[in-house]
Amino acid sequence: MSKPLVIISCGQGKVWSKDPGCGPTPAGDAYTGAPFKVNRKYAECFAESWVILSAKYGFIRPDFIIPEPYETTFLRKSTRPVTTDILRRQVKEMRLDCHPAVVGLGGKKYREAIEAAFADSGAELHFPFAGLPLGKMMQATNKAIEATAPP
Repeated sequence: MSKPLVIISCGQGKVWSKDPGCGPTPAGDAYTGAPFKVNRKYAECFAESWVILSAKYGFIRPDFIIPEPYETTFLRKSTRPVTTDILRRQVKEMRLDCHPAVVGLGGKKYREAIEAAFADSGAELHFPFAGLPLGKMMQATNKAIEATAPP
């Protein structure tokens, strides 16, 4: 069986908080929070390929250059997060719908965004840590990485 596409949520912690002058940064290095780091490890262990779901930019590859800090979230519509229509278009343009299995890692709003984006794709969606509080989700993710076996 082939490995899935893994989608990980971006994070609130970003490199610019510690180094405001660091300038444009690849997405894979821009997010510095513990949940992002754990999810990235999971993706690197178990994915055929992986992307980040940014509330501002939508689906982005780890080498996508983020030009500057931002504070956009799916949790607050006032921050103007990316729309479902844009996410659906990105799924097709980036050929993310070519993966038969997709694993989503992140909170409820990110899970909902992934479900909406892939609704017509035919991909089998998995959210192995859905419903767990953040700390438990991170523990379960670390346990899967240590066991070198996805849940």
